Amino acid sequence: MRLHRLTVCAFGPFAGTETVDFDRLGDGGLFLIHGPTGAGKTSVLDAVCFALYGRVPGAREAARSPRSNHASPGAAPEVSLELTVRGRRLHFLRRPAWQRPKKRGTGTTEEKAKVVVTELVEGAWHGLTTRPDEAGQIVGDLLGLSLAQFCQIVLLPQGDFARFLRADARERQASLERIFATDVFARVEKWLDEHANVCRKEAERAEAQVAEKAGLVAEVGRSPRPEGDLEELAPWAAEMAAVAAGTADDTAQAAAAAVQERDAARSRLDEARELERRQRRRADALRRRDELAGREPEREESAAELDAAERAAGVMPLLRTEDQRRTQLEKAELAAAERLGLVGEPAPGAGGGDRPGTGSTGVGDSADSARRREALSAAERARRDEAAKLEHLRGDADRLLAVRSEIASADTESAEARRRREECRERAAALPERRTRVAAELDAARGRTGSRESAEEALELARTRLDSARAVQRLTGELAQAEERRRARVDAAQEARDRLQGIRRSRIEGMAAEIADGLENGRACPVCGSDEHPAPAEGAADRPSPADEEAATAAADTAAAERSTAENAVAELNAKLEAAQGAAGAMDEDAAAASVGRRRADLERLGAAAAEVERLAAELQRIDADVEKARTDEAALTRAIAESEKVRETKAAEAGRLARTLDDARGEDADLATRIGRLAEEADLLKAAVQALDDRSAAAADLRAAERDARAATAEAGFTGAHRVRAAERGDDERRRLRERIRAHDDEAAAVRALLDDADLAAAGARPAPDTAGLSAAAEDAEGAAEHAVRWRDRFAERAQRLAELRAGLEHRLAASRPARRRHSVAAGLARLAAGTSADNRENVKLSAYVLAARLEQVVAAANDRLTTMAGARYELRHTVDKAAGDRSRSGGGLGLRVLDAWTGQERDPATLSGGETFVASLALALGLGDVAAQEAGGGDMHTLFIDEGFGTLDEETLEEVLEVLDALRDGGRAVGVVSHVADLRTRITTRLKVVKTPTGSRLQQTG
Repeated sequence: MRLHRLTVCAFGPFAGTETVDFDRLGDGGLFLIHGPTGAGKTSVLDAVCFALYGRVPGAREAARSPRSNHASPGAAPEVSLELTVRGRRLHFLRRPAWQRPKKRGTGTTEEKAKVVVTELVEGAWHGLTTRPDEAGQIVGDLLGLSLAQFCQIVLLPQGDFARFLRADARERQASLERIFATDVFARVEKWLDEHANVCRKEAERAEAQVAEKAGLVAEVGRSPRPEGDLEELAPWAAEMAAVAAGTADDTAQAAAAAVQERDAARSRLDEARELERRQRRRADALRRRDELAGREPEREESAAELDAAERAAGVMPLLRTEDQRRTQLEKAELAAAERLGLVGEPAPGAGGGDRPGTGSTGVGDSADSARRREALSAAERARRDEAAKLEHLRGDADRLLAVRSEIASADTESAEARRRREECRERAAALPERRTRVAAELDAARGRTGSRESAEEALELARTRLDSARAVQRLTGELAQAEERRRARVDAAQEARDRLQGIRRSRIEGMAAEIADGLENGRACPVCGSDEHPAPAEGAADRPSPADEEAATAAADTAAAERSTAENAVAELNAKLEAAQGAAGAMDEDAAAASVGRRRADLERLGAAAAEVERLAAELQRIDADVEKARTDEAALTRAIAESEKVRETKAAEAGRLARTLDDARGEDADLATRIGRLAEEADLLKAAVQALDDRSAAAADLRAAERDARAATAEAGFTGAHRVRAAERGDDERRRLRERIRAHDDEAAAVRALLDDADLAAAGARPAPDTAGLSAAAEDAEGAAEHAVRWRDRFAERAQRLAELRAGLEHRLAASRPARRRHSVAAGLARLAAGTSADNRENVKLSAYVLAARLEQVVAAANDRLTTMAGARYELRHTVDKAAGDRSRSGGGLGLRVLDAWTGQERDPATLSGGETFVASLALALGLGDVAAQEAGGGDMHTLFIDEGFGTLDEETLEEVLEVLDALRDGGRAVGVVSHVADLRTRITTRLKVVKTPTGSRLQQTG
């Protein structure tokens, strides 16, 4: 890889655009990057890393954006790098994410990170990608290095290698794993350990399933489980199943005889009960026949009443219609009298007077009623015609009201416009002075603002540490309580298990006495089948029952579940406590809280300043808008006043014309609407009077027709008058009850005759009464004996079947557990070997440490090639396989470093070297590590290298020797850049890149 040109803009300490021509710098092979402390020498190397990887190395990566704080607000940060790698000429252009000012309004908006990768092919640049992930893939494929490896191979950090030289084995292991990416071997170790744990859990689950099935066999078979090898369980279960099967066959024969005797007793009892039932039915039939004969007259009386009610039901609707028509006529006469009275006409049946437009009438005079009706209709039509003519003028009345309202509105608007115009003139006069004052305040507030993003990130980090510190304190107490609960749950689970085992042993030992409790003289023994029981077993009075065993089993299961829950809680709290301790760092709660307070105060000060700037900028914009608005409003209000006065003049003329027309139309009424309403009201009253006369005539005709129909129906039904019909009337419910009473009497008489005619009941009545009580007692005795025998038969049959099933299940689980146990044995052996705990691993070295030791041995060999020259052949690095003193980690073997001093012939600890000696040894180690890491990454040539600081510790002679070694690195066209502020190097290295520090940002000057 060879660098050609680097350009940075608004990046790190560089406020403007700066360019580095690496081709010109590298012409001499060795060049110097120098400048005062803090000028930005390392930022040049950061820019190279950012162009390739989109990130910067070290702690600077924690910054939200590498954008320069010296750059102008609108300047976009950008880094471009042109290089050749593996024969391909590439150009990388990257922009980090940053907050730019909004184009409209105040505040900022985020610009996303961007990348553009192009390649020079046949003299023209062609785009490769604009996606960050694809750009990273291109760098990985061509360089074969991660950012950490690139920094160790191309940007040689002397401080890091001084630490590496003096580090203990654990720290050295972490560095080598990062550089050589050998974490795959650590993952292999972890995978083997996790795989062994998985296999162990699988084997434990399989063994637990076998133990569970064996426990069920022991529980069902009332026999303790044998201890020792799991393979001994199969023959034990087979023997238990065979004994249970034999016992079940014996009890089944005894139960069959008892069931046969029970069935015969049931048959005899059923026959006696059936005879007794038939005799009772015949006696009941004779009694009911005598009762029905006594109720016959009552039945005939109900039949006559029902017949009269049925005939009256056909006439009553017509009688009710007659009553309704008479009532309707009375209502019509009252309504006619009321309506005629409202219009000034006499009521029917009284003397009449005269009214304009109507005639007189008399009672019973149909011709006079017709004349009266016609006169009322004519008066109604006259009033409605006049009202219709006046309706056409309602629009003029509404228009007059609207015009008067518009005149009032125009007067109000004109006055309001004149008032608002005066306010606009006063407000516009006061705005210029106010704008000058706000602009000055805004300039002062902008000087107090700063970077809010950095303050927010610092506050969030402080809050995270405070939360973690509090969590450490809380979780420590919870863990102690959880440990106490776990110990209590473990003890309780063990006690419950011991109690259950004791109850089971006691029940098994007393099983003979439990069977003997159910024996009776004269009944077969469920075990041996004998009817005699000369010496039944006796058990202890306090022996446990099956209920005791069930309760103990439930208690043991509950205790085991609680123990598992408590253990899981301890593991979970341990994990949470470790995570919280790591997040809290070295801070306790008080220190973290103080840090949060400081960061919050910083953020509040920045927030207040930013809010003040935003408020003043908004106020300045409002003032400018108010000036323009005041001018526009004054012109608009002047136009509105002129328009309002013109409208008022037009509307006043129209209002006068409409008022004269409406006064002529209303006559003597208050207004037009009042006159129209009065005419419509009088027309409605006349119409109602005509309708009342028509209703009265129709009601009289309907009454005469109803009277004729009712008289004809009464005679046809056989009644002499309406009063006879009303007396015979019965409701629907009463007629239904009469019919049901007659039908019930007839149905009961037919049922009694059928029973008395039954031959079976007659034969049963001739037989003597059976002895049902005696036969029932005998059947109960047989039932009890059969139930007892069947219960024992089922119990032993179920036990035999259950044991057979459990035996098969046990053998199946034993067979299923064998592969899991074999896998666990192999996996555990491999995990111990890789972890360095196996007896076969004589050095007790982990697999990852063994691989890293081989890499370190290669690094030491490459480093000694250069250390011999730089140290005058005095020092030589030695790689040791022993652990360092005090190193207790298993991973330390094979990662030791010692320094052989040729002057004394003794090996020394690297920590005993002086500052200059440490720099020389560290530089040699860094160069050797870079060579080995480059070969590991694919062997690509690194034509551009950088060495960062450390030369100030060398004397003149050693510095000369080191520069000779660096000069030798130029072989093959390699360019080496030395990053240092040592003044003596400027006279020894003529090609230089100077970083100039200024208050407005750093600049680059290239010489040589």
